[in-house]
Amino acid sequence: MSKLYFTFSAMNAGKSAILLQAAYNYREQGMEVMLWTSGHYGAAPEADMGVIESRIGLEAEAHLYRGETDLLSAITAQHEATPLSAVFFDEAQFLTKDQVWQLARVGDQLRIPVLCYGLRTDFQGELFEGSSALLAIADDLREARAICHCGKKATKTARMDEAGNALTEGAQVSVGKEVYVSLCRQHWEEALGRSA
Repeated sequence: MSKLYFTFSAMNAGKSAILLQAAYNYREQGMEVMLWTSGHYGAAPEADMGVIESRIGLEAEAHLYRGETDLLSAITAQHEATPLSAVFFDEAQFLTKDQVWQLARVGDQLRIPVLCYGLRTDFQGELFEGSSALLAIADDLREARAICHCGKKATKTARMDEAGNALTEGAQVSVGKEVYVSLCRQHWEEALGRSA
């Protein structure tokens, strides 16, 4: 089906691994796919290609998108050169609202499924722009499961300082996965000093 899909979770749920497995399944059947990831993670400003990496060691080369990237045009050009069976987006929380609408048009006009994977909220519990737009207009929403240290489903991500204290202020985007932990809502509120 040519739908816009959004798989979301807190950090460390295996979203990138799920994406890479799904892309592999398409390719194993002889189908062409296009992979994208955010240019936020240390890519040179002029770089066009990056890598999607999972914590379990899977990786694949991917096109880089930034806030100004016209995704509909780029995907259309690739589809005209080599027909695509699916398009995959890692770190979809960094998409702009306009880009999410472009991806909806990829599904609606080009009839190509678009599968997006990303965080729902930031370390302060606020929606990212891309996640907000995807939650509003995606045809199919799926939650990947991350686990809190207590064993409950982790729905929040906390940003920790070097001493292991949860940060309550700062820029929404901070590169460095090692400073984030996935927590259930109760432990996230306790970490931020917000519990009653």
